[in-house]
Amino acid sequence: MRELGIIRNGCLAIKDGRIWAVGKTNDIRKMVKAENIINASGKTVMPGFVDPHTHLVFAGSREEEFQMRVEGASYMEILNSGGGILKTVKDTRKSSVDGLLGFGLNTLDVMLMYGTTTVEAKSGYGLTTKDELKILEVIKRLNQLHAVDVVPTFMGAHAIPAEYRGNTEEYVRLVVDEMIPAVAERKLAEFCDVFCEKGVFSLEQSKKILVAAKNHGLKLKIHADEMSQFGGAELAANLSAVSAEHLLFSSDAGLKAMAEKGVIAVLLPAAAFSLMCGRYADARKMVDFGVPVALGTDFNPSCWTENQQLVIAFACYFMHMTPAEAITAATINAAHALCMADEIGSLEVGKKADIIILNVPNHVFLGYRFGVNLADKVIKNGRVVVDEETNIADTVKLFSKELE
Repeated sequence: MRELGIIRNGCLAIKDGRIWAVGKTNDIRKMVKAENIINASGKTVMPGFVDPHTHLVFAGSREEEFQMRVEGASYMEILNSGGGILKTVKDTRKSSVDGLLGFGLNTLDVMLMYGTTTVEAKSGYGLTTKDELKILEVIKRLNQLHAVDVVPTFMGAHAIPAEYRGNTEEYVRLVVDEMIPAVAERKLAEFCDVFCEKGVFSLEQSKKILVAAKNHGLKLKIHADEMSQFGGAELAANLSAVSAEHLLFSSDAGLKAMAEKGVIAVLLPAAAFSLMCGRYADARKMVDFGVPVALGTDFNPSCWTENQQLVIAFACYFMHMTPAEAITAATINAAHALCMADEIGSLEVGKKADIIILNVPNHVFLGYRFGVNLADKVIKNGRVVVDEETNIADTVKLFSKELE
């Protein structure tokens, strides 16, 4: 994870939206007669960020719960009192498709400004078949409209809705027998995720949901061991999930099982930061065990950041990852967490020309300098979609997929 393949005085050639050549500037200029040249002298050129874990589509906000956390309330206390996810569920159910779409487009604009060119988006704030499908339809539309690629995940098992309190098994049956078949039939998701945690979905319930999803052709992800050592990492390994997410309390046995099965650990230090619990996933141990580590924002109403640059800084400061490891985790490993590493995540010939030009002299500034946007330009599919001197709304509209 520490080997970034840095080329000093390097150059990229782009053709038809893909990387055509990579190498030293003098060598590439002998090979290519360029129509347009971007001068990145003194700057750092790297792959666009891949954000493998977000809850992109929701309505409302939960700033009052931030105040409660500051005063000592825990995440589960807030959830069990009807707040947290359930508060957002109420707001999202009431929201129109247009309202959710507008919010999602604005959020993707901000993510793109910070250099994120591909993002995963989970449902999970509907918790009825109708509302889960509504959210996934919005995610599909966002992918069609916006320059950023949006990868859909079904997460009807995000929480137990208020109307099923005390009757979790009945809700699990709804997810398995109605939601998953409806999502699969409409081809609205590539992955299925479940919140496997004490007080939410048990190991047995989570397995039932994920097996049903796998039988319907969906790849698997698991919110695992976020609040307690619950066996989520072991379940992810047993089911050969693509990834397990959070992993603040995972056992050594669970992590070693993930390493053996190649399950990717998607770590979310901004979420841990927002929980104010003083605990972060043990990234150093995971790397030592051979677990592939990815990084995501966990953008949601209780962890409201669109900024993968900040996540890289958090990974360095709080999880003791090196800048090179954190960059690998936020690019190529994150691409693997979305099963897209053959297309994105690194600057290799044939891959999509998704590129960030950072206004810093080397990669270590990602982490070292934080709290500001270091992106000078963002290139998506070979086109400049963010430039310090232009308005992002104009560039995104100009280069949206629908208008290509």
